[in-house]
Amino acid sequence: MRYYNELTDSELVVLLKAGDNIAFTEIYNRYHGKLYIHLFNKLQSREDCKDILHDLFISLWQNHIAIEIQESLAAYLYTAVRYKVFDRISRNQLEKKYLDSIERFVEKGEYITDHRIREKLLIELIDREVAALPEKMRTVFKLSRNENLTHRQIADQLGISEQTVKKQVHNALKILRIKLGTNVFYFLF
Repeated sequence: MRYYNELTDSELVVLLKAGDNIAFTEIYNRYHGKLYIHLFNKLQSREDCKDILHDLFISLWQNHIAIEIQESLAAYLYTAVRYKVFDRISRNQLEKKYLDSIERFVEKGEYITDHRIREKLLIELIDREVAALPEKMRTVFKLSRNENLTHRQIADQLGISEQTVKKQVHNALKILRIKLGTNVFYFLF
């Protein structure tokens, strides 16, 4: 009786086609190391080599009934490995294109649209709350924040005391802090 490691590749293929898992194991043991070295010389990546060989041998077992080997088992396996490398390179190029497109998207600032919409909504909310302030307080607050006038300049312009301006700005900020929430308030003012 002959052992599987004494069988020729052709004999192993016949047994493989018949579903002999020991023949499959012998093919794996016979070619895995050689194919790994061949792949590593091409790819220089242990993980890619392992993945490709894993895919190759799974495919070989899953398709063992339909397998058609024209030349030799070695030629078949090396050709299959070559196609799997091409698939991997193609997939990596596709992933790179995708990542590059995301990077360009970020670099162009196209994502800013969402931030601008949020900013616009926030400004509308603030304007609405400022508009709801009592008239004199609103006027003082707008001169202070929008026109960047000092308390002295506002007092002179409106003919009121500087202390009144200070108190109106303080009260306006207090009201806005309550209405807008502390986090939004400190972020803006």
